[in-house]
Amino acid sequence: MEKNKSGMGAAALTLGIISIVASIFWYISLPTGILAIIFGAKSVRKIGSKTGKAGLITGIIGLAALAFIYISLTLIILMANVY
Repeated sequence: MEKNKSGMGAAALTLGIISIVASIFWYISLPTGILAIIFGAKSVRKIGSKTGKAGLITGIIGLAALAFIYISLTLIILMANVY
């Protein structure tokens, strides 16, 4: 049985990479990371795509990097105001 080929896995990987690269800009990283996770999950569930799995992972990494950067910046600003 031949698997259906879909561009969702490639789209998830591309969006995940963009999410990682643009982690400093939340307005780019947040939507691309969320879409990478959604497309990756659908691609893995539908056809078991390895590219979709990679997109899912890169989307998660991009969102984690975004959260780490902004939480760190918030803590630095709060700590600077204490002293």
